[in-house]
Amino acid sequence: MNFLRFLFSKIFFKQLFIAAIIAVVFVGISFWGLNIYTKHGDRIQVPDVETLTLKSVATYLEQNELRYQVLDSAKFNPSYPPFSVIEQYPFAGSDVKKGRTIYLTVNPSGYRKLSVPNVIQITKRNAETRLTSVGFQLGEVTYRNNIGKDMVLEIRHKGNKIEPGVILPKTSKIDLVLGNGKR
Repeated sequence: MNFLRFLFSKIFFKQLFIAAIIAVVFVGISFWGLNIYTKHGDRIQVPDVETLTLKSVATYLEQNELRYQVLDSAKFNPSYPPFSVIEQYPFAGSDVKKGRTIYLTVNPSGYRKLSVPNVIQITKRNAETRLTSVGFQLGEVTYRNNIGKDMVLEIRHKGNKIEPGVILPKTSKIDLVLGNGKR
């Protein structure tokens, strides 16, 4: 019974009112402090740096009080100049705060170099599959007298005979010399 009487007393309502005021003041001060600490509303637009070289990007972003970090440079795109930006995150036009890091993907100087797989003495069909799966393109197919019909006798690049394991740029054309099935 005493507890119910206390719940409806003036002292309880007075303490409850004081606690509510303290909570509102604490929440208000917290939000005000967070706005100042996080610089709420202080934004700048991310500039478009795609197709710019890495040197010019550095000065351009420093002028806008932004930082940058190169994430990757493995995807070669022949339509962009070497060592230029091909992707950026956050995207151009996004609102960010000063000092934000812009992540860049840079175009390398050329296709990466790959080892030519060993396709000697296997069928044309298997050789084509192996070469294209690695990233090479098929060039000319020529035949010469050999009992193994459609068996790869040698591989060539730009007219020169090459050995398996030679390092060539990705998308290089590999020519195949095959047997025609005649002795």
